[in-house]
Amino acid sequence: MNRVAVSPELVQWARERAHLDVETLEPKFPKLSQWERCEVLPTFKQLESFANATHVPFGYLFLPEPPQIPMPIPDFRTLQNQQLRTASPDLLDTIYAMQGRQSWLRETRAECDALSREFVGSASLTDDPAAIGREMRRLLDLEHGWAANVRTWQDAVSALRIAIEALGVMAVINGVVGNNTHRALNVEEFRGFALSDEYAPLIFVNGADAKSAQMFTLAHELAHLWLGAEGSGLSGFSGIFPDGAPVEIFCDQAAAEFLVPEAELRAAWSDVSREEAPFELLARRFKVSPIVVGRRALDLRLIERQYFFDFYEVYIRQERNGKQATASGGDFYNNQNTRVGSLFAVQVIRAARERRIGFKQAYELTGLNGGAFQEYARRLGMELS
Repeated sequence: MNRVAVSPELVQWARERAHLDVETLEPKFPKLSQWERCEVLPTFKQLESFANATHVPFGYLFLPEPPQIPMPIPDFRTLQNQQLRTASPDLLDTIYAMQGRQSWLRETRAECDALSREFVGSASLTDDPAAIGREMRRLLDLEHGWAANVRTWQDAVSALRIAIEALGVMAVINGVVGNNTHRALNVEEFRGFALSDEYAPLIFVNGADAKSAQMFTLAHELAHLWLGAEGSGLSGFSGIFPDGAPVEIFCDQAAAEFLVPEAELRAAWSDVSREEAPFELLARRFKVSPIVVGRRALDLRLIERQYFFDFYEVYIRQERNGKQATASGGDFYNNQNTRVGSLFAVQVIRAARERRIGFKQAYELTGLNGGAFQEYARRLGMELS
């Protein structure tokens, strides 16, 4: 049995980069701890399997030392004012896939002399974020009280995503890498990111999050696009307040006004302020998390700080106990409406049908292969044969 001389440092690096502990991998690799102590060497087949399990390119395990893999976009995530500099393979593969889509759509639109999206980069950090939130709402043509007229959280998220795509923005919501349900995205690692571009702007929302949280992330990432290159990057922070990143604070405030306008909240507050669960009641109206409503009420000084944090602690405890569980699964092709989006899919399908790109490239761009690509095209009303 041929064994491979591999550095224990590389084995440990691959495991930690995948955010996995020894106990999680030991059922499949019983001698993993011995590999990391250089007491036993793996076989070639075992090492290949380990590379697949940790989503690391096989050749990386033969480097003299762990490589430094730079974040492909600016990182606004903060924890106790320290930027988080590591990213999982799941996050990196998602960013690379979205960058590939953006690059292709940018070239396609440029070739067709498409108009740029003037709102991209139209704001700066010196602007009033609440004013930007109102401008975002105006441009999306969302009337007063629109969310209250939408029946469910899912419908509200879908309506907002469709409105954003109507602006020419690719709006992707996905809780896994591509269509691989074995590679779930971690909400604790990131909530979303924005890729600014005047011809092919893109926002990505971690679909593993609760629907009410996805609403806020959609608005938050849209605000990133308003900041343009200044705001293009990765978002996500622990707790309810950003930890000091100016861009995150700006987008957070713009999103709050966008989803829970001050005028609407003040008008509604008197009706619920004496109720037992005012934040939950208003959350159903605005289709956002009760946490967002509570924090908005705190920012507007409608409640005392202690009142909010007492509620916050209870809510978070319930969430961690699984009482705020998110939905999963669903029809595969319906899922593609958020994982790919008709805005992008229609462009790719049309290019494949007109022989401007090959089907192999179309499959790579959409993450759909063969019959799945053909069927999704059919459901979009674009027969390929």
